Amino acid sequence: MEKIKLYDTTLRDGMQAEGVSFSLEDKLSIARCLDELGLDYIEGGYAASNPKEMEFFQQAARLGLKNSKIVAFGSTRRADAKVADDASLNAMLACRTPAATVVGKCWDLHVTDVLGCSLDKNLTICAESVEYLKKKGLETIFDAEHFYDG
Repeated sequence: MEKIKLYDTTLRDGMQAEGVSFSLEDKLSIARCLDELGLDYIEGGYAASNPKEMEFFQQAARLGLKNSKIVAFGSTRRADAKVADDASLNAMLACRTPAATVVGKCWDLHVTDVLGCSLDKNLTICAESVEYLKKKGLETIFDAEHFYDG
């Protein structure tokens, strides 16, 4: 029987509440606790967002976690970019984590109105983004943003 794997988003999604801002030490401490709890994946943060996130990934690599993989989070390539030149994808690679989560638009309204591209082009963008990260050696997880709205 396959094991159900647990994925925690506290270090990124948990900071979206008003007044919540984790320091670097907070994030490292939380990661240690989540590892002790046996979580399989710990989403470290949005790779391209700010220098504090990159510092977290550098220091987290030295934590010696026993149970958890630190995961870099980012978006699919931009509609007008090639995968190899995309800032978000390359920021995830720069984190040097064993795994990455790439979020892609799944609601047609967001695809056409936010990304400004066709549904078919969005599927290509998502597939190319996942393929690029996998070819670079990362275990890759696809986060289907607004899947249930679509």
